[in-house]
Amino acid sequence: MAAGARSGPARKEPGPSTLKSRSRTLCPSGRALRQCNMAQGLIEVERKFTPGPDTEERLQELGGTLEHRVTFQDTYYDTSELSLMRSDHWLRQREGSGWELKCPGVSGISGSHNEYVELTSESAIVAQLFQLLGAEELGTAGVAAVLGSLKLQEVASFVTTRSSWMLALSGASEEEPKLRVDLDSTDFGYAVGEVEVMVREKGEVPAALEKISSFSTLLGVPAQETAPAKLMVYLQRFRPLDYQHLLEANSCSEATGDSTS
Repeated sequence: MAAGARSGPARKEPGPSTLKSRSRTLCPSGRALRQCNMAQGLIEVERKFTPGPDTEERLQELGGTLEHRVTFQDTYYDTSELSLMRSDHWLRQREGSGWELKCPGVSGISGSHNEYVELTSESAIVAQLFQLLGAEELGTAGVAAVLGSLKLQEVASFVTTRSSWMLALSGASEEEPKLRVDLDSTDFGYAVGEVEVMVREKGEVPAALEKISSFSTLLGVPAQETAPAKLMVYLQRFRPLDYQHLLEANSCSEATGDSTS
């Protein structure tokens, strides 16, 4: 399934972590669905960038510490109509880590970043899936047990090799959350980096954005650089019809003003 390495599409597109000059929500039905309960998960504030051959050396110069290098497989699930992705929700099973549902954040702060609430409790994920898909929840079950009844199927699966770095900006207090930088390389020839800060309250998002912006400048990332998410590049290459449907949903969202700018 290997393909030649490319930087990915340059046009605007939806995605679980695409670098954009705006915040969430991107998809047309996002406002018609309830947001994930903020109390059920952390808020992920992130920015994608294109890593270069000297990125790891620069991270070391900035005081970064390599936490680990790992290889894992991600499998994404959705309905045949991509009901979850079209509403900016992303259901993933990661090898060795379990299930995760990413839901759009709600801070409304614009900028070249993304915000998501991450649910990792299976009971919370199942409850949210039934709500999002308009189905009646029956009993208590894990995510795998409800895939069939919710008509959720595999839409993408790929292997990622990741190096994870942790660092704090100069002058940051010990209480402030550290920056995490992940450098990913996939088995289909795409590489992408991500700067991430996890916060518990939406009031902490502005400070997280400032950290990401300051660090990105130090790392040499251009202010308006765009880097597609791994999943979107995968769909573009191997499921082009699904990829096009997501692009069309995003265009509809922009045209109707449903997306948050």
